[in-house]
Amino acid sequence: MPDFQQFTLFALAALMLNITPGNDMIFVISRSLTGTKAGIFAALGIGLGCFLHIFASVVGLSVIIKQSEILFNIIRYAGAAYLIYIGVKSIMEKPSTMIFSKNENDKNTNLKILRQGAITNMLNPKVSLFFLAFLPQFINNQSDNVTSQILFLGLWFNFSGTLVNVLIALLFSKVVAKLSNFQRFWKIQNKVSGIILILLGLQIALKR
Repeated sequence: MPDFQQFTLFALAALMLNITPGNDMIFVISRSLTGTKAGIFAALGIGLGCFLHIFASVVGLSVIIKQSEILFNIIRYAGAAYLIYIGVKSIMEKPSTMIFSKNENDKNTNLKILRQGAITNMLNPKVSLFFLAFLPQFINNQSDNVTSQILFLGLWFNFSGTLVNVLIALLFSKVVAKLSNFQRFWKIQNKVSGIILILLGLQIALKR
């Protein structure tokens, strides 16, 4: 497990990334509009799919760290640049309109929604690329327990993301009629998250 300061920094970065609207969140919201249970099962499905990317990251990063410290540092700096890029993008982009219609005739069962969420996440190569770029920022590659560090951070990121998605499901299943009121919220949230991600990226890039 990484030291407390590194873990605190990781947990903050993970939370900022998890609350930034993306494909997973939009999938959860779209299902939530047909009912609370559907949204929760969508969130759990995405969490299940994420385990595949965690396993791939544990194996891939462990090999990279053992084989080449130079390659590890290249990935680390690339990851810092990626955090800054995501931050700038969050600040610059307009809030998503997130206009959905509630379909009362949606016959998807909860288990089918669970499976859809898992498959959607597993087949998204961007998730694995993100893990490979993000996790190395918070790993002590001089430690003997590199593999357990990667596993712990990956599991925490998934736990944090699943929790956020479940809360999103609970929220949006109750406020279908008020979606338009969330435009200002998304705008402010995007900018705050973007600033924090940029600062984290700079802190990582400048760290010796």
